Amino acid sequence: MKQFDHLMLFFLLHTCCSTLLTLAQAPAAAPVVAPKAAPVLAPASSPAPPGPTNVTKILEKAGQFSTFIRLMKATQVANQLLGQLNNTNNGITIFAPTDSAFSSLKSGTLNSLSDEQKVELIQFHIIPTYLSSAQFQTISNPLRTQAGDSGDGKFPLNVTSTGDTVNITSGLTNTSVSGTVYTDGQLAVYQIDRVLQPLQIFDPRPPAPAPAPAKSKKKKDDDVADSPADDSTDNSKAGSIKHSSCELNTQARSANLVCEFNMQTV
Repeated sequence: MKQFDHLMLFFLLHTCCSTLLTLAQAPAAAPVVAPKAAPVLAPASSPAPPGPTNVTKILEKAGQFSTFIRLMKATQVANQLLGQLNNTNNGITIFAPTDSAFSSLKSGTLNSLSDEQKVELIQFHIIPTYLSSAQFQTISNPLRTQAGDSGDGKFPLNVTSTGDTVNITSGLTNTSVSGTVYTDGQLAVYQIDRVLQPLQIFDPRPPAPAPAPAKSKKKKDDDVADSPADDSTDNSKAGSIKHSSCELNTQARSANLVCEFNMQTV
């Protein structure tokens, strides 16, 4: 009986140990993870507005326009263009001479110009309207630049197009467009290889002579009084007076003769 009890105890212990060993070797259950909340997306930001159109920065990026940029800044034309392009809907076309174009000018040319003439020189390279390359074929000449009067001898600028070639003449300078630097529908910048020299600055015409002074009324009256016609009139009047005197004298002598004859008869 005791042997049976030992066997039962041994069997129970073996069963318990087997169960514990099985549990120990079983993989641990995965922890329960709470679902994450969906992230809140920020509204998409609108693209930043483009910066103001700046002609000098465009030319600086293109290179080879240092002298033209310097003159634009010195004459304040650069600031004027900045305001026109960003505060109005007006278009602008610029013919930009390269540094080599300025180098080809006669030595001392720029230094000989007054401040006003430097402003006019830069403005002569600017058209106050947007011109695409296709529009050069249909424009009316002479073009009016920002320098002012496009009349003969002032600031006329003529642009003609033959095929893909755009020719420009100022009356003193003949050149052509050698490339497009920038265009956006409001601003067009074209490269030229010579500086456009306006007639008003580099070949001014002498002023017209002043008109002769008109004769005064008094002098005119004096001239009329001294004319031969007046002398003949005066002589005619004098002759008439003398003729009348002669008639009176003749009539008086006749009367005397009649009186003497009557006295003798009595």
